[in-house]
This record gives sequence, C-alpha cells and structure tokens, in this order.
Amino acid sequence: MRPAPFPWEAAIAFGLGELRLAPAAFWALSMREFAALLAARAAPATPPRRADLAALLAAFPDRRPER
Repeated sequence: MRPAPFPWEAAIAFGLGELRLAPAAFWALSMREFAALLAARAAPATPPRRADLAALLAAFPDRRPER
C-alpha cells in the first residue's frame, strides 16, 4: 500500500490564501516551518487571564497623540 500523496492544493490554498504569504515566501518555507504554521493555526487560542491583561495595560498604557 502506497502512502497518500502530499496535499499540495490544500497546502498552497492555506499558505497563499489563509496566511496571505507571497508566493516566494511560501515556496521558501521548509517543511518544518510549514508544519509549525499549520500547528499554530490548529492550536486553540486561550484568552488572556485578567492579571496578564492588567500587566499589559500597565506596561503599555493608551496615550492620545499630542497636537
């Protein structure tokens, strides 16, 4: 039994369509880099904890531009 061929159409659609990579950037990726992009996209996002958000707000307060 032969392994399934690599799903190039899905890979190209993901890289160029969803990630919006330039073709040169897509084709320059190693398979390890591409796999990392896929894994990062598949990982569920966890919302920040209240303490983490408070620390970010303290470190980067909103400032109005001076006129």
